[in-house]
Amino acid sequence: MGHLPADIRYKILTATVTPRPIAWVTTRSRDGAANAAPFSFFNVLGHEPPTVVLGLLRHPNKGLKDTAQNIVETGEFVAHLVSHQMAQAMNATAVDAPAGVDEMEIAGLQTRPSQMVAPPLIEGCPVAFECRSLSVHETGPRQIAVIGEIVCAHVAEQFVIDAQRGYIDTVGLDLIARMHGSGWYARPRDLFQLVRPAPIE
Repeated sequence: MGHLPADIRYKILTATVTPRPIAWVTTRSRDGAANAAPFSFFNVLGHEPPTVVLGLLRHPNKGLKDTAQNIVETGEFVAHLVSHQMAQAMNATAVDAPAGVDEMEIAGLQTRPSQMVAPPLIEGCPVAFECRSLSVHETGPRQIAVIGEIVCAHVAEQFVIDAQRGYIDTVGLDLIARMHGSGWYARPRDLFQLVRPAPIE
């Protein structure tokens, strides 16, 4: 991969590592300005403690983008999972806007305060994870990886089957995932189940 141009490497990775969950991330600047943007270089890392990772790219000519800059400076963010119903609003916040512009206002979104961090919760999202940054790693000249600990989780009540057991209506969440190319997404409609093999004694 090392000899390929960066844009070709990007195309290969994003066309093959699919479907990718989407983190719709809200942050606040040190001055309190809110920001929202979606990222598909995202996943859960573990559960003791509950952690997620975000892969964030630098702007080609302007250094860190708002989301990355805010996380580096404040150490806080909220990662929302995106339902099909919220897809258009999420896409509206993907606009390349000047620093300080509130993408949530552009998308006509309503927010409410988080419980443990400063960035807001987006109304209508079925799942949201309030996070504090555990570490930030520069993995290349134009990219950083943020590992965040989930300090508070929100799941819309209608999708909670059994709160005590942690049972969630995963299919009912109707979460979208990023696919290949320009603007392609997927929904969890074609499922199959496999039984894990018994342990070998």
